[in-house]
Amino acid sequence: MSKLSISTRMILVLTLITVLSGGILAGWDMFTKPRIEFHRLEALKTAIGEVLPAHDQYESRETESGTLYIGTNTGSDQPVGIAFMAVGSGFQGELRIMVGLTPDLTQLTGIKVLEQIETPGLGTKIVVDPSNKQDPFWFPAQFKGIHVAPEIIALKNAKPSTNNEVQGITGATISSKAVTRILNEQIANVKAAWTTKGGPES
Repeated sequence: MSKLSISTRMILVLTLITVLSGGILAGWDMFTKPRIEFHRLEALKTAIGEVLPAHDQYESRETESGTLYIGTNTGSDQPVGIAFMAVGSGFQGELRIMVGLTPDLTQLTGIKVLEQIETPGLGTKIVVDPSNKQDPFWFPAQFKGIHVAPEIIALKNAKPSTNNEVQGITGATISSKAVTRILNEQIANVKAAWTTKGGPES
């Protein structure tokens, strides 16, 4: 009886601990989830503002390829640019890139890598390159104004010579080409979706 009582007490204690832990975690999730969502939305707004030309407002449009963010200025319904989130695999894991395009979908107006887990000191240079003191953001900055046709190309150990080429990162060729691959794939999808939805190409 004694052993059974001890076992029963242990089960009750463990059950109580489990219930309390679950309740605490659930409460903490309810407390933090709105804050996380708020900061995520703010980061999204900031990224859209960084990749699009100057605009007063933007509207969201749902398409088969995802959400498009169309920037406009007050008093005009003509878009100044179109932004979207491009997602794909990098060298180490998923890359999430906010991308801006001109209204005719021919040139990039900017990109911003929002999430990545690339190799520190190498692949992470797709965001910022601390070794380049003069221009630590040289890699993403070079995409502004790049033509997307026939496709964007990342060069290895060479300087760009055409308007659809960017310079790859030395020692991080895979990460560099992952960015251009993701952009090429997603831009093709956005072109199809934008035309279907009655964009400027329709």
